[in-house]
Amino acid sequence: MSNSTTMMDFVLMEFSDLRDLQVFYAIFFSLIYLVTIMGNLVIAVVTTLEQSLHTPMYFFLRNLSVLDSCYISVTVPNSCMNSLLGSSTISKAGCAAQVFLVVFFGFVELLFLTIMAHDRFAAICKPLHYASIMNPRLCVHATLASLLGGLVYAALHTSNTFRLPFCRSHAVQQLFCDIPSLLKLSCSDTFSNRVTILLSSLAVGGGCFLFIIRSYIHIFSTVLRLPVGAGRKKAFSTCVPHILVVSVFLSSAFYVYLSPSALSASARDMVLSVFYSIVPPLFNPITYSLRNEQIKCATRKLMSRTFFSGNVLRIKEAFHI
Repeated sequence: MSNSTTMMDFVLMEFSDLRDLQVFYAIFFSLIYLVTIMGNLVIAVVTTLEQSLHTPMYFFLRNLSVLDSCYISVTVPNSCMNSLLGSSTISKAGCAAQVFLVVFFGFVELLFLTIMAHDRFAAICKPLHYASIMNPRLCVHATLASLLGGLVYAALHTSNTFRLPFCRSHAVQQLFCDIPSLLKLSCSDTFSNRVTILLSSLAVGGGCFLFIIRSYIHIFSTVLRLPVGAGRKKAFSTCVPHILVVSVFLSSAFYVYLSPSALSASARDMVLSVFYSIVPPLFNPITYSLRNEQIKCATRKLMSRTFFSGNVLRIKEAFHI
């Protein structure tokens, strides 16, 4: 029986060969993971409970926060557990699931960021028509279409990758299973796979990028015509964080997935993979909460309301009211 058919496990790259560094990196990334989950959870809770934030912009921000919590949960916990336990193997089924989920969440994240750019365009450039452009029905349909498109896109690339025989090695030069690293392990011709990745990435990623750039050209041309003051400051405060997140996500993902395998160093790929899989989920709650006055005010209001309600309840219990 051939090696390609008997090999059922892959070996993932470790943070370091030194045990102390493995533990250090595992604790470090675990802390990042916890901060990311807590930050995104706060945004999801605040935008759900605060009535004033029930707008299309915060509807998609809430969806993005939930998505980011799921996205980072696909890769980081498994890598940290492997480092702490000294194990770096992953089954073929587990590897396929990881590839599917990474591609799915990455695809949907990009579409959500694109829709949010369109939302900012409608709010700033066409404020009188904003309610009709970003109506609740469109928001729900856009979300469902993004999720369905992500399922189809992820299923296509995952099935296209795992139909290949893997017989060169079972050592994945990455902290988690991703398509570029797996293609290097195949002993068959991967030209069609690489062409499919290139064309689909340029069509989806390039199309979304051009749409976002077009939206922000219109946004900034409109904002710069506004008088200097609170209106211009508020517009920039909601747009700049979005641009930063999109830039980091697209630039790192494009490099990892579209760079020629012969020219890409494994260590550099690993660092850039951390950028597109960890940095956007981490940046979203930081940029959208620290630079957004509405989020900060709503968070303070909910915290004070919760604290006040708790104190009142304790007083009632103390005096048997």
